Amino acid sequence: MFYTMFFLIRHRCHISDLFQRWFFIFVITPRRLERSTCQRMKYTFLFIITIVLFACNNHGTDTKMLQADIDSLQNKLDNSYKPGLGEFMSNIQLHHTKLWFAGQNQNWKLADFEINEIKETIANIKEYCPDRVEVKSIGIIDPAIDSISNAVHSGNSSQFKNSYVLLTTTCNNCHQSTEHSFNVIKIPDSPPFSDQDFKKK
Repeated sequence: MFYTMFFLIRHRCHISDLFQRWFFIFVITPRRLERSTCQRMKYTFLFIITIVLFACNNHGTDTKMLQADIDSLQNKLDNSYKPGLGEFMSNIQLHHTKLWFAGQNQNWKLADFEINEIKETIANIKEYCPDRVEVKSIGIIDPAIDSISNAVHSGNSSQFKNSYVLLTTTCNNCHQSTEHSFNVIKIPDSPPFSDQDFKKK
C-alpha cells in the first residue's frame, strides 16, 4: 500500500494519463473490438448473401437460355422435312419389284436385302406417320413378309413365287381396306432399272 501511494505521489502528474490509458485498454478497446467483429460478421454475411443471389440469378438465366435453345431446336424439328406416307409406299413398291427379280434369278442375298429394306420402310412408316389412319392396317403385311423371308432363307424358288403372290395380294387387300383400291400392285414385267444385274454372282 505504501509503495502504491509513493508511486502515485511520485507520478501524480501522470495519474490522469494512466487512467486514460487504463480506460482505453480495458473499456474502449474491447468495445471497439466487439463492434468491429460484429461489423465484420455483418459484412461477411451480406457478402455471402450477395454471392448466393448472384449465383441463383445466373442459374435462372442459364436455364432460360437453355430452354430457349431447346424450344428453337424443337421448332426446327417440327418444321423440318418429313417423308409422307406416299413416299414411303413408293419406296416399298420399288423394293417389291426388285425382290421379284432377285428371287427369279435365285439371288437370295439380294432378295434378303430387299426384304429387309421393305421391313425398314414399314418401321419408318410407323415412326413418322403414326397419325395416318392407313397405318393402323399395315400390320396385316407381316405374315406375308415372314412367309417370303422363309422362302428366301431356304432357297426354295417354288415357295418364293407362292409367297410373293401372297405378299402382292396382301398389299392390294390393305389398299382396299384403307380406301386406296385404285392403287393396284402386280407381279412386275420388267426390272425397274436397266443398270442393275439381278443375276446371282
